[in-house]
Amino acid sequence: QVQVVESGGGLVQSGGSLKLSCEVSGRTLSAYDIGWYRQAPGKEREYLARLWDNGLTQYEDAVKGRFTIFRVTTKNVVYLQMNNLKPEDTDVYYCRYISGPGESWGRGTQVTVTS
Repeated sequence: QVQVVESGGGLVQSGGSLKLSCEVSGRTLSAYDIGWYRQAPGKEREYLARLWDNGLTQYEDAVKGRFTIFRVTTKNVVYLQMNNLKPEDTDVYYCRYISGPGESWGRGTQVTVTS
C-alpha cells in the first residue's frame, strides 16, 4: 500500500507564494508519476500539474507560468511551488500517486489566498 501525505498549505496574501509538499511512502514502485489537483467545496476536482517519472511536466492553463512541479529524488517528495497566488487559487490541494493502473491520493492541504 502507498501512503501519500500533502503539507505546506496555509494562509497567504494575494501575490504571495507557497510551496506544497507531497511525500510518498510504503510500497511504491521505482517508477511513478505525481499529479497535483485542487477542489473547492461542491465542485469537481481540478487537475493542475503532473510530473512524469522521466522528468516531463505538464500544467493546466490556469496555473502555467505560476506553478512549478518538481521532485527531490533523494527523498520521495514532489513539490508544487506556487507563485503569484490569487484568491481564486483558494482550495484544498491534493496529491495523486500514479503507477501503472494503481493510484493513491492524499487527504489534501488547505490553501487560502486573501485579497
